[in-house]
Amino acid sequence: MSDNVLVAFDASPLSERALRYALDTFPDAAITSIYVIDPVDSVIDVEAGGLPVAEDWYDNAQERASTVHTAATDLAAKLGTEIDTVTEVGRPATTILEYADDNDVDQIVIGSHGRSGIDRVLLGSVAETVTRRAQIPVTVVA
Repeated sequence: MSDNVLVAFDASPLSERALRYALDTFPDAAITSIYVIDPVDSVIDVEAGGLPVAEDWYDNAQERASTVHTAATDLAAKLGTEIDTVTEVGRPATTILEYADDNDVDQIVIGSHGRSGIDRVLLGSVAETVTRRAQIPVTVVA
C-alpha cells in the first residue's frame, strides 16, 4: 500500500488520466500533484519572441503552474478528495525523481505521451526516464 503518491500533472488529457488513476487506485494515500517548470522551454520562447518574452518568462510559467494546479485540485474535488500541489523548476524527469526522493514518495504515477520513432529519440520521454531511474514503483498511464 502506498502512503505518499506523486502524480506528474500538466493538465494534459494523459496527466488527467494519471491523476484519476492515482485517486482511484490509492484512495487512502496522500497524493501530491507536481508541475515542473522547465527552463529550457523559456529559451525556446525567448528565441521565438525576443527580449520582451525573456523578461516575463518566469512570471508566465508561474501563472501557468497556478492554472495547472487549479485544474488538478478541481479534478480531485470533483472526485471527492483533496490533494496537495507543488511547483518545481528544473528538467522534468530529474526534478520529479529528486522530489520523490526528498519527500518520502512511495509511488509515482505519470502519463505517457506515447511518442515513438524520431520524436522519442529527439525529444526523449519524461515517463521513460522516470521509469528507468526511479528507486520506487512507477505507473505509466496511457
